[in-house]
Amino acid sequence: MPEIKTVFFDIGNTLLFPTRPVILKSLYQRNLVPTLEQWHAIERGTKKKFDEIMQHGAADHGFWFMFYTQLLAELGITDEVLRDELVDATRISSNWCDIRPGTREILQQIGTRYPLAVISNADGKIAAVLERCGIADCFASITDSGIVRCEKPAAAIFHAALRSMNAKPEESLYVGDVYSVDYLGATRVGMQAMLFDVAGAYRELAMPQVQSLEELQTRLGQ
Repeated sequence: MPEIKTVFFDIGNTLLFPTRPVILKSLYQRNLVPTLEQWHAIERGTKKKFDEIMQHGAADHGFWFMFYTQLLAELGITDEVLRDELVDATRISSNWCDIRPGTREILQQIGTRYPLAVISNADGKIAAVLERCGIADCFASITDSGIVRCEKPAAAIFHAALRSMNAKPEESLYVGDVYSVDYLGATRVGMQAMLFDVAGAYRELAMPQVQSLEELQTRLGQ
């Protein structure tokens, strides 16, 4: 395995997490507050179903539709308008500002050894969100699908990011949370990849994965 010289990160569910009180405002107004464990359980199930679909050539736009369909079913709600409202709220980059303690410090420490960059399926505004969350300056390059008009797992977005860093695929590591979108997207263009699996969707699979930035830092030998 070639030595890693550049590290690329996904954003959602990797470095930033959903601001659930904002995204789920419509549910909270009904006194329905899903627990984090319930959220993660649905995430685990949805990722497995979504990966199956994605590996048959679909585009990366159906995950949250599937997620909220299941969540509302568990809450005993049949309401397509509410489901679509939740999906739309989740697709707004500015609604992803739950950042784990120590994130900036760990990124800075990793950044002393590797140039860092971002590849994110977003709405063209992920750089502003990273700025708002205080970590934009940790990255030398931010590749946002809303700007380059191409979404993971398509090879073009990975190639665009690699060019922005003048990085070779085989010497680059991509860290993201969805197997079919992040892991396969990256490895298909020759990058090394690691799953960031907070919810535990892939723990039974024999592939590189971590559950925290601290663990990633350790895996990188820091």
